[in-house]
Amino acid sequence: VAEKFLRRVLTYSATSPADRDATTVNDRAIKAVAQLYAGRGKGAELQSASGTAWGLLNAVTEYCDHHRRARSDDHRLDAAWFGAGATLKQRAWDEAMKLVA
Repeated sequence: VAEKFLRRVLTYSATSPADRDATTVNDRAIKAVAQLYAGRGKGAELQSASGTAWGLLNAVTEYCDHHRRARSDDHRLDAAWFGAGATLKQRAWDEAMKLVA
């Protein structure tokens, strides 16, 4: 379940018009988030997060807010609140809601 969740959240549509139907899977991000979910993330070992949709969401959030590559902390914060990180966290939220529905 977790692997499918991460693939749905961390797969991107191509941005160029020529590759309109192509998708890209961010394998590096999937690996990083999976490790956070499996116990390396803050609070991942807690009963309320371990093996849960909440834990998956928290792993994606921690990755976006603290581990994603960025030019500076300011750029990371901006992306986490308003940019690509915010979009990614919203996608994770939507997918988590599908899991619990």
